[in-house]
Amino acid sequence: MDFLNPVINGFSVVLEPMNLLYCLVGVVIGMLIGVLPGLGPAATIAILLPLTYGVEPVTAIIMLAGIFYGAQYGGTITSVLLRLPGEASSVVTVFDGYQMARQGKAGTALGLAAIGSFIGGTAAIIGLTFLAPLVAGFALDFGPPEYSALAMLGILLVATISGGSKVKALIAASVGLLLATVGRDIFTGESRFTFGSLQLADGIDFVPIAMGIFGLGEILYNLEERHRAAKAPSKVSNVWPSKGELKHASGAIGRGSVLGFFLGILPGGGATIASMASYAMEKKRAKQPERFGKGAPEGVAGPETANNAAATSSFIPLLTLGIPANATMALMFGALLIQGVTPGPQLVEQEPELFWGVVNSMYIGNILLLIMSLPLVGIFVRILRVRAAILAPITALITLLGAYTINNSMFDVTLVVVFGVVGYLMKKFGFEPGPLVLAFVLGELLESSLRRSLLVFDGDPTGFFTRPISATLLAVFVLVAVLPGIRSVIAKRKGTTAASASAGDGINNDGANNIKEKV
Repeated sequence: MDFLNPVINGFSVVLEPMNLLYCLVGVVIGMLIGVLPGLGPAATIAILLPLTYGVEPVTAIIMLAGIFYGAQYGGTITSVLLRLPGEASSVVTVFDGYQMARQGKAGTALGLAAIGSFIGGTAAIIGLTFLAPLVAGFALDFGPPEYSALAMLGILLVATISGGSKVKALIAASVGLLLATVGRDIFTGESRFTFGSLQLADGIDFVPIAMGIFGLGEILYNLEERHRAAKAPSKVSNVWPSKGELKHASGAIGRGSVLGFFLGILPGGGATIASMASYAMEKKRAKQPERFGKGAPEGVAGPETANNAAATSSFIPLLTLGIPANATMALMFGALLIQGVTPGPQLVEQEPELFWGVVNSMYIGNILLLIMSLPLVGIFVRILRVRAAILAPITALITLLGAYTINNSMFDVTLVVVFGVVGYLMKKFGFEPGPLVLAFVLGELLESSLRRSLLVFDGDPTGFFTRPISATLLAVFVLVAVLPGIRSVIAKRKGTTAASASAGDGINNDGANNIKEKV
């Protein structure tokens, strides 16, 4: 009963009219952003951060969380109808969803996606409800050494697991750590990398970086990368799948829920990796894998379930450990700090209304999304017809105005423009912005925890290995760092062995041919 009391009180928080309204606003914006190609939840949350200043913390986080998991729903619509993924996690839905639409089964594909998303999201929320307090209780034993090791592991995992070039991801993470050191030293008060600027004396604020790299940078990049026009199917009918189709997809939905939940918890995991892993698993398990890519219902149900489960479970490391699992969670971390709330093991005990209010709002949000996702399809398809040349300037203006209203400072606007150009160039040259922002967010935690630990250990770094938790985390860190090198060595050896065997076969064949010629 002691466990249930705060959970029940959390529902009373969610059911307050203002919180319900912001939950609805969040999921509607999330669906809209999911539909619009290019502008994902990370960019939207970054742009809307200034609007959360005058709102209660729990209300603000409920809205931002709704944007995040709502975007997973919205991305499905254009993937199925237009062969145009509105969100990165919906890329694999294109393979079979669009083929189903061409076969006149667009409604069935959208219905399966909506049901799978609802089940996956709800299953992950239940897991979050029971697992998060346990993780928080375990994390109460964390001290500076443990947080140092955890921050290092989080940065490394995001840099090495995320898609794209690993070297570029590590470079981006290094730049993020460097930016986190700008300002006064937290222990000595010495100025670092301020170049005599008083505005930089207190460091670079998170909001201009987020709004620049994810907001303005995405706008600039998407203007250059014009998406091709596509016509939606004229009619969406038979939205509710038949019993046979539901039964056929039920296994994929169940497996996607479990897989997505655990991949969402991992740093560097998240909805995109979960959807891809689910699709690969379903194709491998299928008795007729050749059906995939030609309209297999499991190819829609599995990934859509997994990405929603992962989007929800990624809140576990954020709320219980204070470690964001991906770029969007890094922005949520920044939003909590702006509200004066520090995510971590103490959050469950010190801010139970906020913690359980946010968690329970996801139940309501998922129900709202299930109810609205299909009736609003026509409206969202019409929105896609608005030209990017009209939407982009409006979005950029909102971004710059929001940056100015934070401190009524033109310096913040200048920072947003600078980091907007940086974000554009990063996307242009294949650098993922996620590791940079995550490393910036974790940089202060890493530096303060590391230096406090060294003070406790009298400057002896081997002290980290005298504590079981920090030693285990560092062992995992070393394993993750070394594993890619080991894999490349093994791959090279296999390639060399194969080449030698091929050369040997060639020599033997030549010898046999020579004997035949002599005969």
